[in-house]
Amino acid sequence: MSGRSVGAATGGDPYLATNGNGGYRVEHYTLDLRYRPVTNRLEGVATILATSTQVLERFSLDLSRLRVNKVRIEGQRGARFSQSTHKLTVTPGRPLPADAPFTVVIEYAGAPTPRSSRWGPVGWEELADGVIVAAQPSGASTWFPCNDVVSDKAGYSITVTTDAAYTVLCNGVLAQHRVVAGHGVWRFEQTQPTATYLATVQIGRYATVAHDWDGVPGTIAYPKLIEQRVFADFGRLPEMMALFQEIFGPYPFDGYTIVVTPDILEMPLEAQGLAIFGSNHADGDAGSERLVAHELAHQWFGNSVGLTRWKDIWLNEGFACYSEWLWSEHAGGMTADGLARQFRRDLSGRPLDIIVGDPGATLMFDDRVYKRGALTLHALRTTIGDGPFFDLLRDWAATYRHGTATTSDFRALAATFSASPLDRLFDGWLLATKLPRLPKLP
Repeated sequence: MSGRSVGAATGGDPYLATNGNGGYRVEHYTLDLRYRPVTNRLEGVATILATSTQVLERFSLDLSRLRVNKVRIEGQRGARFSQSTHKLTVTPGRPLPADAPFTVVIEYAGAPTPRSSRWGPVGWEELADGVIVAAQPSGASTWFPCNDVVSDKAGYSITVTTDAAYTVLCNGVLAQHRVVAGHGVWRFEQTQPTATYLATVQIGRYATVAHDWDGVPGTIAYPKLIEQRVFADFGRLPEMMALFQEIFGPYPFDGYTIVVTPDILEMPLEAQGLAIFGSNHADGDAGSERLVAHELAHQWFGNSVGLTRWKDIWLNEGFACYSEWLWSEHAGGMTADGLARQFRRDLSGRPLDIIVGDPGATLMFDDRVYKRGALTLHALRTTIGDGPFFDLLRDWAATYRHGTATTSDFRALAATFSASPLDRLFDGWLLATKLPRLPKLP
């Protein structure tokens, strides 16, 4: 082996075989975007600070159907590039050395569209009047060139210029908003490491209200016509935030933003420091309160503690689902134990053909991953007791804060909170198709 490489074709996650890129990791994205809602025209300049992990004679980034006009690598001349439907390949003027920082500047433009996937369209999508970015798991490439692999977290600076009538919401803190010649210019800074699928832009004719949610700065953006429904349905967020900070530890980001779109959405979705709901999730009668809890919990589990690989997605969805049950218990609804036994009965009547700890790409968003992942946590809670269990959750959130982790990491940490081995418990719930029985409450 000479140590020289063209760079791996993908990031190596078998669940998304064509996504991600080898040979480097990204430290920071600076995105300067101009967008015209009427024509769905996006023009962007992406400045990407990365570090090579090997000698690179060329390297690739994910970019879907947007046309690149120019590529420049700072400190050298002669960079060349080529494109396919979802990849941008860059050949530096001279090879990039191993273990060294480099900056690539990419100018691009086009009409962004969602990317087809086995889970449906993902990424940049036009609303009736505005934009939603729902990139999980493979749609980040629809609006910026990136290393779209779940474990490669980076910081973000995002500037969006659009018609002044529209409000823009992105990850992080709003650092600047000004109006210039009929255009609004919005700049957001996200300093905490963020996975590409959790980066987002939301554009719409929104009213915004600032809140304090148990000491966490909050913002709700919504269509003015449904204001009272929104205020009613998200009114318990301070109490929800207080509960989760008590049992999971301090909120891991600088603030939390809720966006309620005027359009109907099948399901809400999480982004880093932000969650997006459809108008149908604000019915004025708290009909989607469990989903409000679910998306908030993702800020700890999935966003701050991220995934090293997609096969461990139960660490995101099982934890968020169990958080729904914890909120129900706290809020005077059904107890977590009652919900666990109810959903265990439900699962017993459904096909027992899924390995939750490695469900495969097709089934990674199957409801059984969510519910059986939550049942794994409840089985653990009833086995080791409330005190050790909630100490474990706080330790998990703190130990892997702003990082990535695996099921093996969680099992190893959980073992330190138990007087007896937990291998049989985890193997039964996560690595077998047969549905185990829940332990009885002590």
